[in-house]
Amino acid sequence: MIQKTTLFLALFALTLSWAQIAPLEPVKAHYKTLQKLDAKPNPERAKLDKISFPASEYSSGSLIYTMAAPAYLSAAQVETLKKSVQYPANSSDQTRAELDFLLDWQKKRSQAQVDRSVNFLAPIGYWPHIAVLKNHERYQSNMEDLFYEGRAVMGESCNPENYPHTAKLLQGVTKDMRIMEFTVKYHLRRARPYHLEPYLQPLARMRTPSFASGHTLWAYIQAFTWSELIPNKRAEFLELAYEVGESREIMGIHYPSDEEAARVLAHRMLVAMWDNPVFREDLAKAKAEWK
Repeated sequence: MIQKTTLFLALFALTLSWAQIAPLEPVKAHYKTLQKLDAKPNPERAKLDKISFPASEYSSGSLIYTMAAPAYLSAAQVETLKKSVQYPANSSDQTRAELDFLLDWQKKRSQAQVDRSVNFLAPIGYWPHIAVLKNHERYQSNMEDLFYEGRAVMGESCNPENYPHTAKLLQGVTKDMRIMEFTVKYHLRRARPYHLEPYLQPLARMRTPSFASGHTLWAYIQAFTWSELIPNKRAEFLELAYEVGESREIMGIHYPSDEEAARVLAHRMLVAMWDNPVFREDLAKAKAEWK
């Protein structure tokens, strides 16, 4: 009886959170098609399931984020969210189809797509440790990246100086996103696509596990947060996030399931943050800047 009551209260609390954060859109495009394939191990390709991201390629800097204290999420929420996503088995029919999808991108990607993915989108991303010291050589560009989506949709006047409460909210949300990104990555240690498919020629070699996509997690949690502040621009923010995810596939460094999981996880994070009164207060102050 106690267990049933606890479950009911948890579901009731989640329902209240969903009532406050705009709901997640249904899966679309190739993600929807690929998710219909079998994600379970395929005995015919069983040897692939022994492959994980090599420990020799770990980035020590990223591991530090797994030890940081979150801004809005609780430690218990981080643990729950960490276990809420899973990738299809390496040997599965779904993963095989995703690898074929990436091979197809490799054949058809244009130089313009490559340039935008590698030279423009790949370097973007706010990093909390850089924001600690204002005299850091990358401090200004880091803060500009924090407002990338807002500036892209709302114009050059959208910046931390003009919207300080929005900056504070985005900094807290993105700090938690970085913690979640590396917590999930090192929990599951998914091999990169090029570890499984020898014919893939990635446009970069990454030093962290594949799942979920950190770039995409950043892009979507930003898009969902901006959408709470400026709801009538939601479609534009989500289109920017989709482009970021697609760019990682164009580069051959992420499976489509890495991108879709990041989208879902980003939304779950924002829903979980609603439980924190500090988040609700910071969100309200940021919203007031956009009235």
